Amino acid sequence: MLKVDRASLVLGLGIGGFLDGIVIHQLLGWHHMLSGWHPDDPHVNMIGDGLFHLLCLALVALGVALLNHSGGRRPGRVLWGGVVAGWGVFNLVEGTLNHLLLGVHHVRSGPSELAYDLGFLVLGAALVAAGIAIGRVNKPHNTPVGPPSH
Repeated sequence: MLKVDRASLVLGLGIGGFLDGIVIHQLLGWHHMLSGWHPDDPHVNMIGDGLFHLLCLALVALGVALLNHSGGRRPGRVLWGGVVAGWGVFNLVEGTLNHLLLGVHHVRSGPSELAYDLGFLVLGAALVAAGIAIGRVNKPHNTPVGPPSH
């Protein structure tokens, strides 16, 4: 049985964004949030990256609040499956909107930028599939299906 956990998914969206920002923006320096629109303005790009990280922090805080509101207890597979799937959803949404449709930035600008952008989307799809696989919960055979009988 597949159990989609909204709190874990939101947490994964924020964590995926942080990983993107930390690794690709800061450590590798391949792009900044607005480098496709403002390639020669480091100040605007720094502000864009800061606002992006603020959004990631808000998503992580919302995910934690949703976990807390729901009692915070769930099977580890459901939690981590949702986080991995959420990271994949982040890649798919961010890659489609910012890389392909709006041109806000590309994963890595240059002659192979489309290959990098498509690779980012493939990674996102693989993360969603992995998250679903991780989050699968085996349903006990003696658990009734449907509404409880009275």
